[in-house]
Amino acid sequence: MYSTFIAYLLWAIGGFGVLGLQRFYLRKIPTGFLWLFTGGLGFIGAAYDFFTLGEQVRIANIKAGYRDAIYGRGRDTIIIHDNYNSVPRESPKSKDSIEKVILRTARKNGGLVSPGEVAIESDFTTDTARDALEKMAGKGMCEMRVRPSGVIVFRFPEFAPDDTGFEPGL
Repeated sequence: MYSTFIAYLLWAIGGFGVLGLQRFYLRKIPTGFLWLFTGGLGFIGAAYDFFTLGEQVRIANIKAGYRDAIYGRGRDTIIIHDNYNSVPRESPKSKDSIEKVILRTARKNGGLVSPGEVAIESDFTTDTARDALEKMAGKGMCEMRVRPSGVIVFRFPEFAPDDTGFEPGL
């Protein structure tokens, strides 16, 4: 957070606002250069800053709070960007694979899982969950069913309460 004391100190050290140091401190870079090259707009801008610096600091703190909330980090955090297209990422909410999230959800829901339920339990999208469920159904791990409401669900017999694990007649 920005400090009013530091802003006024920079204002005083910077030739009573003429050099625009207080503007650079508050991340007002373009007007900082304008103050620097024009002598604080002929000292009129420097005098304006003297009377409004407290409010400018308050507004800068609000903007910094918005930045922190949007980016989920502090002002001084350095972000190193990865190549986002390289490898599909696992869910940041839980470090488990999508199959593990699906199986855990199936056990919790008595063997029935929908892509939406998987998405709620993790940070995977419903499309990713649906693709994974369809792949598991293709491998015979679950079967696709349609609820009376029209929602497609996937049934995992091993987690269904009425399933004994044996087929009739065996």
